[in-house]
Amino acid sequence: MSATRYTYLGPAGTFTEAALRTLPEAATRELTPVASVSAALDAVRAGEAAGAMVAIENSVDGAVTTTSDELINGSPLMIYREVLLPISFAVMVRPGTAAGDVKTVSGHPVAQPQVRHWLAANLPDAQWESAASNAEAARLVQEGRYDAAVAGAFAAELYGLEVLSDAINPATSPTTRFVLAGRPGRVSSATGWDKTSMVAWLPDDHPGALLELLQEFAVRGINLMRIESRPTGEGMGSYCFLFDCEGHLSERRVSEAMMGLKRICPQVRFLGSYPRADKGAASPLRNGTSDLDFANASDWLSRCLDGRGEL
Repeated sequence: MSATRYTYLGPAGTFTEAALRTLPEAATRELTPVASVSAALDAVRAGEAAGAMVAIENSVDGAVTTTSDELINGSPLMIYREVLLPISFAVMVRPGTAAGDVKTVSGHPVAQPQVRHWLAANLPDAQWESAASNAEAARLVQEGRYDAAVAGAFAAELYGLEVLSDAINPATSPTTRFVLAGRPGRVSSATGWDKTSMVAWLPDDHPGALLELLQEFAVRGINLMRIESRPTGEGMGSYCFLFDCEGHLSERRVSEAMMGLKRICPQVRFLGSYPRADKGAASPLRNGTSDLDFANASDWLSRCLDGRGEL
């Protein structure tokens, strides 16, 4: 495996690259753009890269399903880091292009719903054309394939373009969550401000099936931060669920919830415990859910088995 190479959705100038460059270790790695999220993760699976930075969800558009499906299927991968990146879009054109000359606008499909109101108000006659990434859209504009691109303003200089407008976001700018995925390995130590991700498959379709999974978290006082359902491909109505929860696998409440899922689900895939990117203090634990509470309960049970406990 290349221990010095990270892959990301290219070409150069994507928000994914910007997210990757926020990691301190990125300064000492070879950062390689690839054509798709799948290609970025496949390079990790093949041992050609140590990690891949990929977008996993957006505050406006929701889950990036390509990433979700890649984490669910294929050989296992683990998440080691996450980055939250505020996304600010600009419209860029070839030098000398006026707004009235713009007949086509290109960008990543995820960007389109976030900027459609601005486009409708300012470029109402322009046709949207999807690209593999926003930076790829900028490159295609440079080549003359399209008239304008929606991308980060920092991409304009890379591709010799001019910013037509850099104020096209809605009032509340979106945030995209990116994760650094690698091959399965040792889980990093708990920081006290962590997140754990996993996938669980329902045992069968019956009333309360999802509730049974959720109760494994609820009874242990674990806050779920995200739930996403994805089809398994085994027929209509067959789904698995991605969970992000507060806490680290080394915490008893989290590890016992994982064991609870493993007991009732035909398959559970652990996706990693890693530091949370949002800043804050650890959430207060519900009474009876700390590691000490679990240890005390276990000691009491041992005394009961030995006839020394208060029954």
